[in-house]
Amino acid sequence: MWHGTRAAANGRPLAVHHLLWLADGTKRSGTGSRRNPERSRRHGAGVACGRQSWGERMATDAVHYGLEKTVAVVRLDDGKANALSPALIAAVQQALDRAERDARALLLVGRSGRFSGGFDLTVMRQGREAVRSLVTAGAELAFRLYGFPRPVVVACTGHAIAMGALLLLCADSRLGTEGDFKIGLNETTNGMTLPVFGIELARDRLSKRHLARATLMAEMYAPAAAVDAGYLDRVTGADVLLPEALAEAERLGALDSSAFARAKRRLRTATIALMRETLARDMDDLAAGE
Repeated sequence: MWHGTRAAANGRPLAVHHLLWLADGTKRSGTGSRRNPERSRRHGAGVACGRQSWGERMATDAVHYGLEKTVAVVRLDDGKANALSPALIAAVQQALDRAERDARALLLVGRSGRFSGGFDLTVMRQGREAVRSLVTAGAELAFRLYGFPRPVVVACTGHAIAMGALLLLCADSRLGTEGDFKIGLNETTNGMTLPVFGIELARDRLSKRHLARATLMAEMYAPAAAVDAGYLDRVTGADVLLPEALAEAERLGALDSSAFARAKRRLRTATIALMRETLARDMDDLAAGE
Protein backbone atom coordinates (compact mmCIF):
# COMPACT_ATOMS: atom_id res chain seq x y z
CA MET A 1 0.00 0.00 0.00
CA TRP A 2 1.47 3.34 0.97
CA HIS A 3 4.70 4.00 1.28
CA GLY A 4 10.94 9.51 17.25
CA THR A 5 11.02 12.77 19.02
CA ARG A 6 13.50 15.26 20.49
CA ALA A 7 13.13 18.53 22.36
CA ALA A 8 15.35 21.58 22.43
CA ALA A 9 18.18 20.87 24.86
CA ASN A 10 17.98 22.62 28.23
CA GLY A 11 14.67 24.15 27.14
CA ARG A 12 16.40 26.43 24.63
CA PRO A 13 14.65 27.13 21.34
CA LEU A 14 15.94 25.95 17.98
CA ALA A 15 17.38 28.77 15.90
CA VAL A 16 16.75 28.92 12.16
CA HIS A 17 20.30 27.80 11.37
CA HIS A 18 19.65 24.74 13.54
CA LEU A 19 16.56 24.06 11.43
CA LEU A 20 18.73 24.17 8.32
CA TRP A 21 20.94 21.49 9.83
CA LEU A 22 17.82 19.49 10.61
CA ALA A 23 16.79 19.66 6.96
CA ASP A 24 19.91 17.90 5.72
CA GLY A 25 19.85 14.21 6.56
CA THR A 26 23.28 13.79 4.94
CA LYS A 27 25.01 15.78 7.69
CA ARG A 28 25.34 13.15 10.40
CA SER A 29 27.58 12.82 13.38
CA GLY A 30 30.38 10.31 13.02
CA THR A 31 32.85 9.83 10.16
CA GLY A 32 32.67 12.72 7.75
CA SER A 33 30.48 14.68 10.17
CA ARG A 34 30.30 18.44 10.19
CA ARG A 35 29.39 18.44 13.87
CA ASN A 36 30.68 21.35 15.92
CA PRO A 37 31.78 20.04 19.35
CA GLU A 38 31.81 23.51 20.92
CA ARG A 39 28.26 24.17 19.75
CA SER A 40 27.23 20.76 21.11
CA ARG A 41 28.64 21.68 24.52
CA ARG A 42 26.80 25.01 24.46
CA HIS A 43 23.43 23.37 23.78
CA GLY A 44 23.70 20.47 26.18
CA ALA A 45 24.21 16.71 26.14
CA GLY A 46 22.94 14.67 23.22
CA VAL A 47 23.10 17.57 20.77
CA ALA A 48 24.45 16.88 17.31
CA CYS A 49 23.69 17.45 13.64
CA GLY A 50 21.67 15.58 11.05
CA ARG A 51 19.82 12.51 12.26
CA GLN A 52 21.36 12.83 15.73
CA SER A 53 19.72 16.22 15.95
CA TRP A 54 19.18 18.86 18.59
CA GLY A 55 17.40 17.67 21.72
CA GLU A 56 16.64 14.77 23.97
CA ARG A 57 15.89 11.27 22.71
CA MET A 58 12.36 9.98 22.99
CA ALA A 59 10.57 7.19 21.13
CA THR A 60 12.79 6.78 18.06
CA ASP A 61 15.75 8.41 16.35
CA ALA A 62 13.60 8.84 13.23
CA VAL A 63 11.58 11.68 14.79
CA HIS A 64 12.96 14.82 16.40
CA TYR A 65 11.14 17.45 18.45
CA GLY A 66 12.17 20.99 19.32
CA LEU A 67 10.75 24.41 20.08
CA GLU A 68 11.50 27.52 18.05
CA LYS A 69 9.90 30.33 20.05
CA THR A 70 6.21 29.35 20.05
CA VAL A 71 6.46 26.79 17.22
CA ALA A 72 6.90 23.06 17.83
CA VAL A 73 9.19 21.67 15.13
CA VAL A 74 8.78 17.95 14.40
CA ARG A 75 11.25 16.54 11.91
CA LEU A 76 11.11 13.11 10.27
CA ASP A 77 14.43 11.53 9.33
CA ASP A 78 14.96 7.77 9.19
CA GLY A 79 17.94 8.27 6.87
CA LYS A 80 16.01 6.76 3.96
CA ALA A 81 12.48 7.33 2.65
CA ASN A 82 10.87 8.35 5.97
CA ALA A 83 8.69 5.26 5.81
CA LEU A 84 5.81 5.34 8.27
CA SER A 85 6.43 2.42 10.62
CA PRO A 86 4.53 1.71 13.85
CA ALA A 87 7.42 3.18 15.87
CA LEU A 88 7.64 6.33 13.76
CA ILE A 89 3.88 6.92 13.92
CA ALA A 90 3.89 6.44 17.71
CA ALA A 91 6.76 8.90 18.03
CA VAL A 92 4.94 11.52 15.96
CA GLN A 93 1.88 11.07 18.17
CA GLN A 94 4.11 11.59 21.20
CA ALA A 95 5.51 14.75 19.62
CA LEU A 96 1.97 16.01 18.98
CA ASP A 97 1.17 15.49 22.66
CA ARG A 98 4.05 17.79 23.52
CA ALA A 99 3.23 20.32 20.81
CA GLU A 100 -0.35 20.61 22.02
CA ARG A 101 0.95 21.48 25.51
CA ASP A 102 3.98 23.60 24.59
CA ALA A 103 3.34 25.48 21.36
CA ARG A 104 0.99 27.76 19.47
CA ALA A 105 1.71 26.13 16.09
CA LEU A 106 3.25 22.95 14.67
CA LEU A 107 5.81 22.67 11.86
CA LEU A 108 6.29 19.19 10.37
CA VAL A 109 9.49 18.77 8.35
CA GLY A 110 10.98 15.94 6.28
CA ARG A 111 14.60 15.10 5.53
CA SER A 112 16.53 16.47 2.57
CA GLY A 113 14.95 15.08 -0.62
CA ARG A 114 12.25 13.12 1.19
CA PHE A 115 9.16 14.15 3.08
CA SER A 116 7.71 10.63 3.29
CA GLY A 117 7.42 7.68 0.95
CA GLY A 118 4.36 6.35 2.78
CA PHE A 119 3.83 3.24 4.88
CA ASP A 120 6.77 0.98 5.71
CA LEU A 121 6.76 -1.78 3.08
CA THR A 122 8.59 -4.21 5.36
CA VAL A 123 5.56 -4.08 7.67
CA MET A 124 3.08 -4.15 4.78
CA ARG A 125 4.58 -7.48 3.67
CA GLN A 126 4.05 -9.14 7.07
CA GLY A 127 0.47 -10.16 6.45
CA ARG A 128 -3.02 -8.74 6.53
CA GLU A 129 -3.24 -8.14 10.26
CA ALA A 130 0.04 -6.23 10.20
CA VAL A 131 -1.32 -4.15 7.33
CA ARG A 132 -4.57 -3.51 9.20
CA SER A 133 -2.72 -2.40 12.32
CA LEU A 134 -0.30 -0.11 10.48
CA VAL A 135 -2.90 1.53 8.24
CA THR A 136 -5.22 2.05 11.21
CA ALA A 137 -2.40 3.77 13.10
CA GLY A 138 -1.71 5.91 10.05
CA ALA A 139 -5.38 6.83 9.79
CA GLU A 140 -5.46 7.85 13.46
CA LEU A 141 -2.41 10.05 12.87
CA ALA A 142 -4.13 11.63 9.87
CA PHE A 143 -7.30 12.29 11.87
CA ARG A 144 -5.29 13.95 14.62
CA LEU A 145 -3.25 16.16 12.30
CA TYR A 146 -6.32 17.12 10.26
CA GLY A 147 -8.19 18.17 13.40
CA PHE A 148 -5.20 19.39 15.43
CA PRO A 149 -6.25 22.42 17.49
CA ARG A 150 -3.06 24.32 16.67
CA PRO A 151 -2.11 25.51 13.17
CA VAL A 152 -0.21 22.78 11.29
CA VAL A 153 2.40 23.77 8.69
CA VAL A 154 4.32 21.27 6.57
CA ALA A 155 7.71 21.88 4.98
CA CYS A 156 7.68 19.29 2.18
CA THR A 157 11.40 18.73 1.62
CA GLY A 158 11.11 16.33 -1.34
CA HIS A 159 9.11 13.30 -2.42
CA ALA A 160 5.71 12.82 -0.74
CA ILE A 161 4.09 9.62 -1.95
CA ALA A 162 0.95 7.72 -0.93
CA MET A 163 0.43 8.15 2.84
CA GLY A 164 3.16 10.80 2.70
CA ALA A 165 0.98 12.79 0.30
CA LEU A 166 -2.04 12.30 2.56
CA LEU A 167 -0.10 13.91 5.41
CA LEU A 168 0.19 17.02 3.24
CA LEU A 169 -3.59 17.04 2.92
CA CYS A 170 -3.93 17.02 6.72
CA ALA A 171 -1.97 20.26 7.20
CA ASP A 172 -3.34 23.79 7.22
CA SER A 173 -0.48 25.29 5.20
CA ARG A 174 1.92 23.36 2.96
CA LEU A 175 5.21 24.71 1.60
CA GLY A 176 7.26 22.64 -0.82
CA THR A 177 10.74 22.80 -2.24
CA GLU A 178 11.67 23.17 -5.87
CA GLY A 179 13.32 20.15 -7.46
CA ASP A 180 12.84 16.89 -9.31
CA PHE A 181 10.38 15.47 -6.80
CA LYS A 182 7.12 13.56 -7.04
CA ILE A 183 4.01 14.13 -4.95
CA GLY A 184 0.88 12.05 -5.18
CA LEU A 185 -1.23 8.97 -4.48
CA ASN A 186 0.11 5.99 -6.44
CA GLU A 187 -2.14 3.28 -5.01
CA THR A 188 -4.04 2.49 -8.22
CA THR A 189 -0.77 2.04 -10.09
CA ASN A 190 0.19 -0.59 -7.51
CA GLY A 191 -3.13 -2.43 -7.68
CA MET A 192 -4.42 -0.99 -4.41
CA THR A 193 -7.49 1.03 -3.45
CA LEU A 194 -7.39 4.20 -1.43
CA PRO A 195 -9.29 3.80 1.84
CA VAL A 196 -12.23 6.06 2.52
CA PHE A 197 -10.21 8.34 4.77
CA GLY A 198 -7.75 8.92 1.91
CA ILE A 199 -10.55 9.64 -0.54
CA GLU A 200 -12.21 12.07 1.87
CA LEU A 201 -8.99 13.94 2.60
CA ALA A 202 -8.41 14.25 -1.14
CA ARG A 203 -12.01 15.36 -1.72
CA ASP A 204 -11.64 18.06 0.92
CA ARG A 205 -8.20 19.44 0.03
CA LEU A 206 -7.51 18.77 -3.65
CA SER A 207 -8.77 20.84 -6.54
CA LYS A 208 -11.93 19.37 -8.08
CA ARG A 209 -10.18 19.60 -11.46
CA HIS A 210 -7.53 17.19 -10.20
CA LEU A 211 -9.51 14.92 -7.87
CA ALA A 212 -10.14 12.04 -10.28
CA ARG A 213 -6.68 12.30 -11.80
CA ALA A 214 -5.06 12.25 -8.37
CA THR A 215 -7.12 9.43 -6.81
CA LEU A 216 -8.36 7.18 -9.62
CA MET A 217 -5.56 7.70 -12.13
CA ALA A 218 -2.69 7.87 -9.63
CA GLU A 219 -1.18 10.96 -11.24
CA MET A 220 2.10 12.06 -9.73
CA TYR A 221 2.89 15.76 -9.61
CA ALA A 222 6.05 17.84 -9.66
CA PRO A 223 6.09 20.45 -6.88
CA ALA A 224 4.80 23.37 -8.99
CA ALA A 225 1.99 21.22 -10.41
CA ALA A 226 1.22 19.98 -6.89
CA VAL A 227 0.30 23.57 -5.99
CA ASP A 228 -2.33 23.64 -8.74
CA ALA A 229 -3.59 20.20 -7.68
CA GLY A 230 -3.89 21.22 -4.02
CA TYR A 231 -1.19 19.15 -2.33
CA LEU A 232 0.89 22.27 -1.70
CA ASP A 233 0.09 25.95 -1.20
CA ARG A 234 3.36 27.28 -2.56
CA VAL A 235 6.84 26.24 -3.64
CA THR A 236 10.09 27.91 -2.70
CA GLY A 237 13.82 27.29 -2.92
CA ALA A 238 15.38 24.59 -0.77
CA ASP A 239 17.65 27.12 0.92
CA VAL A 240 14.73 29.20 2.20
CA LEU A 241 12.08 26.51 2.69
CA LEU A 242 12.53 26.07 6.43
CA PRO A 243 12.84 29.77 7.37
CA GLU A 244 9.74 30.53 5.29
CA ALA A 245 7.82 27.59 6.76
CA LEU A 246 8.82 28.68 10.26
CA ALA A 247 7.67 32.23 9.53
CA GLU A 248 4.35 30.86 8.28
CA ALA A 249 3.92 28.78 11.45
CA GLU A 250 4.71 31.84 13.59
CA ARG A 251 2.20 33.91 11.61
CA LEU A 252 -0.56 31.34 12.07
CA GLY A 253 0.39 30.80 15.69
CA ALA A 254 -0.22 34.48 16.37
CA LEU A 255 -3.92 34.04 15.59
CA ASP A 256 -6.33 33.77 18.49
CA SER A 257 -5.83 30.14 19.50
CA SER A 258 -9.32 29.55 20.86
CA ALA A 259 -11.02 31.05 17.83
CA PHE A 260 -8.76 29.07 15.49
CA ALA A 261 -9.47 25.78 17.27
CA ARG A 262 -13.23 26.37 17.27
CA ALA A 263 -13.32 27.33 13.58
CA LYS A 264 -11.19 24.33 12.61
CA ARG A 265 -13.42 22.01 14.59
CA ARG A 266 -16.50 23.36 12.83
CA LEU A 267 -14.83 23.14 9.45
CA ARG A 268 -13.56 19.56 9.77
CA THR A 269 -15.65 17.71 12.36
CA ALA A 270 -18.11 16.29 9.79
CA THR A 271 -15.31 14.93 7.60
CA ILE A 272 -13.50 13.40 10.58
CA ALA A 273 -16.76 11.78 11.72
CA LEU A 274 -17.30 10.24 8.29
CA MET A 275 -13.73 8.94 8.16
CA ARG A 276 -14.05 7.42 11.64
CA GLU A 277 -17.42 5.83 10.86
CA THR A 278 -16.00 4.06 7.81
CA LEU A 279 -12.58 3.13 9.20
CA ALA A 280 -13.43 -0.23 10.78
CA ARG A 281 -15.21 -1.51 7.66
CA ASP A 282 -12.45 -0.14 5.51
CA MET A 283 -9.85 -2.02 7.52
CA ASP A 284 -11.95 -5.22 7.39
CA ASP A 285 -12.01 -4.94 3.60
CA LEU A 286 -8.27 -4.30 3.59
CA ALA A 287 -7.59 -7.36 5.76
CA ALA A 288 -9.79 -9.43 3.46
CA GLY A 289 -7.78 -8.30 0.46
CA GLU A 290 -10.60 -6.27 -1.09
